[in-house]
Amino acid sequence: MTGFDRDATGLKIGIFLFVLFFLLGSGLWVGLALMGVAYMGMIGFTPRNPGSSMSITVWSSASSWTLTSLPLFIWMGEVLYRTRLSEDMFKGLAPWLSRLPGGLLHTNVVGCTVFAAVSGSSAATLTTVGKMSIPELRKRGYSEFMIVGTLAGAATLGLMIPPSLTLIVYGVTVKESVTGLFMAGVLPGLVLATLFMAYIAIWSLLRRDQAPTPEPAMSFAEKLRASTLLIPVIALILLVIGSMYLGVATATEAAAFGVIGALVLAGFQGSLSWATFVASLRGATRTSAMIALILMGASFLTLAMGFTGVPRALAGLIAAMELSPVALIAALTVFYIIIGMFLDGISAVVLTMAIIEPMIRAAGIDLIWFGIFIVVVVEMAQITPPVGFNLFVLQGMTRHDMSYIARTAIPMFLILVLMVGILVAFPSLATWLPELVQEAR
Repeated sequence: MTGFDRDATGLKIGIFLFVLFFLLGSGLWVGLALMGVAYMGMIGFTPRNPGSSMSITVWSSASSWTLTSLPLFIWMGEVLYRTRLSEDMFKGLAPWLSRLPGGLLHTNVVGCTVFAAVSGSSAATLTTVGKMSIPELRKRGYSEFMIVGTLAGAATLGLMIPPSLTLIVYGVTVKESVTGLFMAGVLPGLVLATLFMAYIAIWSLLRRDQAPTPEPAMSFAEKLRASTLLIPVIALILLVIGSMYLGVATATEAAAFGVIGALVLAGFQGSLSWATFVASLRGATRTSAMIALILMGASFLTLAMGFTGVPRALAGLIAAMELSPVALIAALTVFYIIIGMFLDGISAVVLTMAIIEPMIRAAGIDLIWFGIFIVVVVEMAQITPPVGFNLFVLQGMTRHDMSYIARTAIPMFLILVLMVGILVAFPSLATWLPELVQEAR
């Protein structure tokens, strides 16, 4: 391909996309498909040796110290997934939420918010809270449309509230502080949870005919007794997030504290057997290996794209259009919604950062803020067909048609779009807490 104009950006992008979709369409793993695209780019457009470049890049990305926190947080979530934590959470939260407009539907949102703070994974949050809440809410006569829809949306909080696997991957990719990104996700995550709860309350006031029989009243003392079941998970959240907020531990060290805390919690609950321990370790290893392979492929693709000059040319094109930062964010929102229909969240992040990062830096957009924006649009990808991962998990749990589950998630998708607007209007929502922590140190 050396006979073509070396600045033929359109040709290069076309070839990259063709090879990528061909490999993905053939059923090849995402990580290997990214490596294949990068290899083709290196052979076709550069005189460099692709083998030596790949070996160096893949090793350096896989051996990153920052990435150490990823398997640890995944393991912590796997351990908790196999304990009685979810059952205790429901019993502890239900007495306080039953009297709100919408009743126990709020346990989907609050349960996902709480579990997200010790999980980091949207799928783990959805599976754990869903197994707890779906049977209980059905038994009490709540609307199936709302049970499924609120769970689909609220589970995406697993990507926002620290520890977030997506924020770890983003931080490693753009070389930003993972601890800073974690701090940035706290307030937007709580605001998003509040928006979900507001939707439930408004729906319940408009659809009073679908409201189930109110829960029996409980005394304040009985509510406090039920709340003691929340003590273990609150202690674990304080251990993980508090250690980072106070500057006692880095993200990696906090992840290690979290694993130890989860194992101790499971031991006290009596649910930590040898079989449980091995199953959690295997589950964490499988997920970590999948993400690591994607990151390896993405880092090699980033290198190949840099050699071909595509990111620089696209950044120059965007700069020539003289888009304002708000217009650029609006365009990227549409772009990520489209790409999120076909790729999972982590793949979408690592696949696009090689091109997007130079644009963001050129536009003067804060990379910490942009990390939170990325998480919100990736949350949309979790609930948009045809490749919305949360929709697949819910289909397996509820046996509903995919079209029905997608319809229940539409209001939650619109709330996520509203959240992008709130982030643009109030950027300090994402930047205030990291700056405060930085000043405190």
